Amino acid sequence: MNNAVTLEMIRDAREALKGVAEVTPIVTSTRLGKNLYIKSENLQKTGSFKIRGAYNKIRNLTPEEASRGVIACSAGNHAQGVALSATRLGIKSVICMPEGAPILKVEATRGYGAEVVLVPGVYDDAAREAERLSKEEGYTFAHPFNDPYVIAGQGTIGLEILDQVPDVEQIIVPIGGGGLISGIAVAVKSMRPNVKVIGVQAATVPSMFISCRNGEITTVKDGPTIADGIHVLTPGELTFSLVQEYVDEIVTVSEDEIAAAIVALLEGRKTLAEGAGATTVAAYLFRKVDPTLKTVVVVSGGNVDITTLSRIITKGLQKTGRIVRITTKLADKAGSLAQLLACVAESGANILNIEHEREDAKTSVNTCVVTMTLETRDEAHIREIRKELTERGYHLFE
Repeated sequence: MNNAVTLEMIRDAREALKGVAEVTPIVTSTRLGKNLYIKSENLQKTGSFKIRGAYNKIRNLTPEEASRGVIACSAGNHAQGVALSATRLGIKSVICMPEGAPILKVEATRGYGAEVVLVPGVYDDAAREAERLSKEEGYTFAHPFNDPYVIAGQGTIGLEILDQVPDVEQIIVPIGGGGLISGIAVAVKSMRPNVKVIGVQAATVPSMFISCRNGEITTVKDGPTIADGIHVLTPGELTFSLVQEYVDEIVTVSEDEIAAAIVALLEGRKTLAEGAGATTVAAYLFRKVDPTLKTVVVVSGGNVDITTLSRIITKGLQKTGRIVRITTKLADKAGSLAQLLACVAESGANILNIEHEREDAKTSVNTCVVTMTLETRDEAHIREIRKELTERGYHLFE
């Protein structure tokens, strides 16, 4: 058994975090699922669970380590946790962040008192730069996930879940580097070994999923994801071993499924979750896990880049059949467009946008192309609209 992180360490972290981290609420939503319970770490200080592990790590520094200052690498949430914890404990902090990290997270990290170094590339590039500066400048390195104290701090969420939902049957947790799920799994399996602990990764960067499948730590190719908080290409050695020992299963979710989960949380719980936090809800909604079990999903953070939120919402609505784009060809003569719009109106759809093109590669001299963005009820409604238009002689382009 791996003894790097123990239940005693997690209980000790819980005591130390009193007055520092919130005991976040668990909420329900019958609209999302009758067996679903949401652990709202998006309501945590700094907007994410990361304050737990960061503070537990920094409070355990020796006086000599603290005197050198701390350095960390992060896509944003660990950065804020380290910055706030270090400032609170009177320690200098330097944070290396990917150049493309959300501006909200970069500015919040500076606001908590850290010096921010923006590094070209992704999280793994920021990690290499942090390690380089740690060696050159003598800073103490505070790893975001591959550290026993950080993992123990995150494990306090597991203790809270068992207190709040004593009869929980499965817990769904996002995975980036693996620190969060490692801590929760150690806590839960040490006390309630029959409770399933399942991890979720973005399908575009499934580093822990692939590593566990291969039986060894594997670096995956970079890919785009709205779940920037779990955009990690290589798991940690410690987290990998803990996941292998304590985690029951890992599943993946697509970008569209994550976007749909963000929308579902906004509508169903009036809750704003970032992409990483919404992955667990996506796994539940799209049946990647057993929905009949009493399930707690950890919504790990709520630090959304507002500039991308509208695009995420649009993607989510498209995934769930709430918005659709339909393109068709019309005769270029008076009344043709009116007849098409009348057909759409009869179907019960609402036209959000319409584009009318006479000069298009799809058209002949006497035709035009119309593209409509429609607000719809669901996928079944979209099928009804397409069927009705086709039966009336309209050719629909894919």
